[in-house]
Amino acid sequence: MKILLIFLTFYLISAAVRCFSVTGYSGGSVLVDSGKLWFSANVKYMVKHNPWRTIINYKKHSEWTSEGRFILFRSKYGKLMIFIRELNTQDAGKYRIRVLDKWYIDITLNVKKDSCCVVSKKVVVKSGESATFSCEYSQNHINDAKVIFKERQNSIDTWNEEERLSISDDKRNNVFSVRITAVTPDDGGVYLCGVWINRDSYSISTAVHLHIMTKVGVSRVSGSSGGGLMIKCEHPQYKTNPKYICKESDGCSERKNPGVQGEWMENGDVSLYDDTRAGVLMVFFRELKAADAGTYRCGVKVSDYTESFTELQLSIRHDIKYSKSVTESVYLGGEVNITCQIPEEHEVHFCKEDDNHICQTIISSKVREMSGSSERNEERVVTVSFSNVSVRDAGVYWCGAETRDTYLTFISLNTKIQISLIMSPVVRHEGESAEIICSYDSIYKSKPKSLCKGKCSTRDRNPLSETVREEKETKTGRLTLNDDVTAGVFTGTITGLTAEDAGKYWCAVTLETELNYLYTHLIVIMNEELNLIKYEGDDVSIQCKHHDEDQKSFCKAHEASMCVKDGVSLETIRDDRFSFSDEASTGVFTVNITDLREEDSGIYWCGAHITTKVSLTVKMDFSLLNMISLCSTLLLVGGFSVTVCKDLRDELNIRRSQTTVK
Repeated sequence: MKILLIFLTFYLISAAVRCFSVTGYSGGSVLVDSGKLWFSANVKYMVKHNPWRTIINYKKHSEWTSEGRFILFRSKYGKLMIFIRELNTQDAGKYRIRVLDKWYIDITLNVKKDSCCVVSKKVVVKSGESATFSCEYSQNHINDAKVIFKERQNSIDTWNEEERLSISDDKRNNVFSVRITAVTPDDGGVYLCGVWINRDSYSISTAVHLHIMTKVGVSRVSGSSGGGLMIKCEHPQYKTNPKYICKESDGCSERKNPGVQGEWMENGDVSLYDDTRAGVLMVFFRELKAADAGTYRCGVKVSDYTESFTELQLSIRHDIKYSKSVTESVYLGGEVNITCQIPEEHEVHFCKEDDNHICQTIISSKVREMSGSSERNEERVVTVSFSNVSVRDAGVYWCGAETRDTYLTFISLNTKIQISLIMSPVVRHEGESAEIICSYDSIYKSKPKSLCKGKCSTRDRNPLSETVREEKETKTGRLTLNDDVTAGVFTGTITGLTAEDAGKYWCAVTLETELNYLYTHLIVIMNEELNLIKYEGDDVSIQCKHHDEDQKSFCKAHEASMCVKDGVSLETIRDDRFSFSDEASTGVFTVNITDLREEDSGIYWCGAHITTKVSLTVKMDFSLLNMISLCSTLLLVGGFSVTVCKDLRDELNIRRSQTTVK
């Protein structure tokens, strides 16, 4: 009986294998090291008293087991460690860790308030350089030993590379500084600044997140002000890792990343695309400006605390020798040649903007290089030819130079080319109906279509504009739109034409921003016509009404439609006998023709989109011819004076002026 009592007493006393008393500070952390326990392989769980409740159910050996801010770790050598992060006053109390069925470790945790310390900080340093950070501690631990731990995958260990680590303690300011020289990517991670309270526990004041940046190279890039720039950062060994670009002038605090893999995404003033198949981050600057110049990092996140990047030094040039913007209009089925200049040493890049305004696809059109345009042959002219132009060819193109170095490819786009397609003009008389037929690429069959007069944009849209979706009809007033997706055309019909309906009409596909790709001219011929009969040598003044300052045109052609393309307009006639006079306030302009000739006869069109037909007939006066011939004969035979002949001409001029003009 006595032996049994002694055994029970020993058992009860020994049930608590170890007892610890630990002090931490609100916002900080504590680390308890139990030392080696041969039976710690049988750790069961961790509970907290008052009332007892489970904090952690231990799951695996030789690994971390964590529940929120609480972590247990048991190494294969029998060491048991307890780590509690971000302490608060509610964490204070008694904890028990069950290690055998009836054996346990007791920990009493005290949490004090002390505003001395920064709880967490981030330190970024480039590989090969030295990392320096400071750690504050409470006045209560001024004489305690200072220690640095590093969190590893399966443990928390003291830093053991003493040859690269130095700690200096400034006791007057309660701060100790840590310096790690020649850092490598493996040094990235979380470091814990602490003080050694006793042999069993540590008070952690600051968690330092050390990020290691590895610069793999430097590239210099030049772009044109107002132009575009495509940068391709290659990371083939980290295809699916997150990628980014940032500017060093702001400390790379604002990192631009695609956010979504495999899609173009806008991020501020740039668009980005993460190509995970090739391990490439594509960055597209749409309109370069002086503020874009600077040093960038084009990088990839290798791990939580290590990154690899290429340094990108971007300069912006203001080249007046390069054309910034070119507009080319070509008839459907026609041909157009586009020329641009690029530096001699670079490869040619010619691309077309997609619906996201990204220019990345090199088109398959034939590129014909011509001889250099400068004396030193530093520049060359490149010509791109389009033949049998279709609606698929319309849009915005860019011409530029492509350069590739070891770490990235960049494409500087310096010339913007807008190709618009022209349909044959639609000519109708006042009061009739007009059909405007718009072809479109099959890729846009599900998009809404718009017919716009003058301009076609979300911000500035003519009231006559309307939209229609596939296989539907939209009718507003005199305008009806029909979309035939099978034929790939949509038709706008305007009834009861008036002068106000005349003008330039755009066919547009309504995307996030409208795609204007095709236009035509609607010419409305007014019902009133002018028929003029004159004689050679006469002068004539023709008054034309205009409804717009841009419609002051006078063109000679058999048909009004020819004035848009092939007609001879007053602007192109190099003859001083033709002139304009304008009375803007009355809405009338006058065309004056002096010293009429027989070849001036023909049909003229007064006005541009709103036009009036003018038939001018210039006759030769045969009676005048006979009189002049007679006068000449009298001079030769009878010796009559010249005065008699002049008087005859004056008589005929009086007679001609009485001719009725219809």
